[in-house]
Amino acid sequence: MNLFLKGILLSSAAGMATSLGAIPFLLFRKGASEKFIDALLGMAAGIMLAASAFSLVAPSIELGGLLRFAIGFFLGAILVDLMDKYSPHEHFLKGHEGAELKRLSKIWLFVIAITIHNLPEGMAVGVSAFSDQALNIAFAIGAQNIPEGAAVAAALLNAGYSVKTSFWVAFLTGVVEIIGGILGSGIVSISRALLPYMMAFAGGAMIFVISDEVIPETHLRGNERLSTYFLIIGFFIMSALDVVLG
Repeated sequence: MNLFLKGILLSSAAGMATSLGAIPFLLFRKGASEKFIDALLGMAAGIMLAASAFSLVAPSIELGGLLRFAIGFFLGAILVDLMDKYSPHEHFLKGHEGAELKRLSKIWLFVIAITIHNLPEGMAVGVSAFSDQALNIAFAIGAQNIPEGAAVAAALLNAGYSVKTSFWVAFLTGVVEIIGGILGSGIVSISRALLPYMMAFAGGAMIFVISDEVIPETHLRGNERLSTYFLIIGFFIMSALDVVLG
């Protein structure tokens, strides 16, 4: 199979997993407790962290050495930081940032936040299609997208959005990851020499998102210990899967 196409297919499969997490809320038509949301986000963070470390960071260093890894890793983190600073958005539950943002629709602010959060994940899957880590990364991103999709849908329902809107916004998370997969696969398909840079780039971007967006979100409502244990559970699950999947 063409590796570029493989990257798109894998990122599509991983991205669509967000809908699986949102489906229960489509059926039961109600939100969830803050503890439940924080636990889901904590588990997603743990899965992402393990996937970044074992399937992106380590292979990048092995393929390209420390210098190439450092260049890609810091560029990935810096790019997401710039996107976060200069794109108007709101975090999952924090609310608006700045008076000028109040003129924009809440739902579009939320969609922009999802774009910032999930684009690096799609890129990671697309890039990994050119390495031996393709299935590991796709499975990891898909696995963490299920609790993340559930958390997004639950948070929107709790904020007063309709069931349909909550589901489709969660679904858009998957669409964004497909776009990221196309970007990641497209860049590496230009030159295989870019693979270690791009794996490091995706790892840096994902770790920045975990630290700057996901973990702080789970520590806002007094559920720090619970979300931390679920992060550890998520990290263990992905570590075990990494061993099983080889």
